Amino acid sequence: MIPVPGFEGRRVAVFGLGRSGITAARALQAGGAIPILWDDGASGRMQAEAEGFQVQDLTAADWSGFAALVLSPGAPLTHPKPHWTVDRARGAGVPVIGDIELFARALAALPEGRRPKVVAVTGTNGKSTTTALIGWVLRSAGWTVHVGGNIGIGVLALPEPTPEAVYVIEVSSYQLDLTTTFAPDVAILTNVSPDHLDRHGGMEGYVAAKARIFAAQGADAVALIGVDEDWGRRIATQLSQRVIVISSSAHPRESGNPVLSSAHDGWDQRPDWVPAFAGMSGVEAVPGAIWSQGAVLADLTPARSLPGRHNAQNAAFAYAAARALGVSHAAAVKGLLTFPGLAHRMETVGQVGSVRFVNDSKATNADAARQALASYPSVFWIAGGVPKAGGIDALADLFPRVAKAYLIGQAAEAFAETLGETPHVVSRTLDAAVAAAAADAAAAGGEQIVLLSPACASFDQFPDFEARGEAFRAAVLNLPAAPEIVA
Repeated sequence: MIPVPGFEGRRVAVFGLGRSGITAARALQAGGAIPILWDDGASGRMQAEAEGFQVQDLTAADWSGFAALVLSPGAPLTHPKPHWTVDRARGAGVPVIGDIELFARALAALPEGRRPKVVAVTGTNGKSTTTALIGWVLRSAGWTVHVGGNIGIGVLALPEPTPEAVYVIEVSSYQLDLTTTFAPDVAILTNVSPDHLDRHGGMEGYVAAKARIFAAQGADAVALIGVDEDWGRRIATQLSQRVIVISSSAHPRESGNPVLSSAHDGWDQRPDWVPAFAGMSGVEAVPGAIWSQGAVLADLTPARSLPGRHNAQNAAFAYAAARALGVSHAAAVKGLLTFPGLAHRMETVGQVGSVRFVNDSKATNADAARQALASYPSVFWIAGGVPKAGGIDALADLFPRVAKAYLIGQAAEAFAETLGETPHVVSRTLDAAVAAAAADAAAAGGEQIVLLSPACASFDQFPDFEARGEAFRAAVLNLPAAPEIVA
């Protein structure tokens, strides 16, 4: 746990007693604060009481006595309308913060020579894989690394800071909205596409929340920004810290080497540009490799866990982050090539004959599913669930890669209409889809891919994408032909 100083002897309201809330309360108490906890659900309040915390109905509290409100990222700060605790806090002049801001303040309170390094990762897609990949590369290079935040362990539950450590944390737009002083040494924005727009009042608000990852960085900090979209390019041009741009929209020059696309050319000619390390200001990602300045940095073809352009982009971020911290080129590349991958992110869970089963349950929107579909020339595609705005309309250019689609959940009929003449069947349930896809893929002969990449949320049939991914794994294991389990 990371104790949070600065509130000694003062009352701090904590609303929302999920993972981040109860951990924040523990960290505040360890730092000398008096946390006052509340949750709309009885189970959260019961857990807090069992741990000995003060639980008080904040609707009846005197808010003038609070030094801060620590708000769960699940509670709306601004849209569709502020949570009632936000209104009460603002009415009393009480600052509203979150667990990432508490983490930032805990590190800032340390003497300068004792502060660990912090790498923070956000983005619409790819942030979990990039976070885990950076942690793997740094550990492989012999560094002391703590990985958490929006992935795995809550940030304040990570081990106490030591000078030689590096914290690699994933941060969501909800968490960033609740920060004011968060200043990572390396801040990463992987990409931006429409998501969570209801919580941010539209695309401008969502992008502004993501851009907060760079807001408090000093001039010597490093910003890594994906510039395949206009939003990323716009943010990159507004920063004064050291910047590396990452592109996966590459094209060949006459020399035959990939380079940043014409929309990105000339980044390193900006008069105020300061390369983050070794004269490097940009890294390019293409399927199976990352490049810089016309030279191959890493051949990724041996890395089975990093297929496709999007994983090359994740590798480019990880390489640049590691190098910016001081990891050698050789150690960074070695770490990339040995990365085992993450569960539910294009994870091979088994193989029956020449049919491979790939679990990409984390693909909860069309943009994420695009990355998986684009990684294979032909797939037997399992999709569906609770659809996001636009459904799978934006994936029409990839439908020729779909040998057949197997549609499940609430989105099944709508997706069937969108697919049109693309072969498809409404399977409704995941186990039925797996059985049908396995049979069709086997009948097709040769090497085939059965891909679960739903392009949907899971909440109609599963509590979360992890449960959906595990159900896919179980369905594969229960096929009549015993699958070869891929470790």
